Amino acid sequence: MPLSPRQVSSYQEQGFLLPKQQLFANDRFQALQNRFETLLAEWQDTYGQAAEEMDKPHWYFPELFEYLCDESVLDMIEQLIGPDIVLFTSHFICKPAGIGRRVPWHEDSGYWQNILTPMGDPVTIWLALDPSTTENGCLRIIPGSHKNADLDYTPVPDPKDSVFPTEIAPNQFDESSAVNLELAPGEFSLHHAGIIHGSHANKSQQRRCGFTMRYFSSHSKFNHEMLDEHFQIYLVRGKDHASNTYSEPGKLNRTAVEALLHPV
Repeated sequence: MPLSPRQVSSYQEQGFLLPKQQLFANDRFQALQNRFETLLAEWQDTYGQAAEEMDKPHWYFPELFEYLCDESVLDMIEQLIGPDIVLFTSHFICKPAGIGRRVPWHEDSGYWQNILTPMGDPVTIWLALDPSTTENGCLRIIPGSHKNADLDYTPVPDPKDSVFPTEIAPNQFDESSAVNLELAPGEFSLHHAGIIHGSHANKSQQRRCGFTMRYFSSHSKFNHEMLDEHFQIYLVRGKDHASNTYSEPGKLNRTAVEALLHPV
């Protein structure tokens, strides 16, 4: 379903949205859930990678483009960033039961400053494959924080138990205002690249896995030289406005596969 004008306005003001609705029809979502379990086993057995490292899975499993390029998904993204849409990346973010690490407070845009110029307003869909609850480390958001810029980062006090080595300095925001984005399987949230977010460690007995789908406007220039040479982006709707170089959706990223199978 498309977003209502009120939902779009709330997203723009708060920097996130929790629609409390399913992203895909039941049968398609269940197919994705089932496919993920197969892909996870292949990721671990064939590529020798940990569950937490299942980043950019569409490069290795092109069938995921069916979901990333879904027309209803792109209709929703168009409401937030306009009609010219680039698929940036995706990630199965998996926190194993009992040992899932903390994600320190951060902004996605803080890591993308030299990758996208101008930064624009990239948006992330966070689709829950498992229940995502306060107990198992659901996503936490600081409402309205996407309006801030140039925040200071400090080293984390627990580097072995954190996904990132740095986090936003505590004096830069009010953690007491955090909102827990709890989701049932199949539900989703949306968040702006500039919003402050993070999550607690998963100390529960239930895995927490979500599928993130990230998009930006083709008015932003993607600076390939800032990333690995095999990094691919895809124009999935509209026209290019920044002379970007795109790959064809639905194709295996063979150079990425080779780099993973045969690291230098």
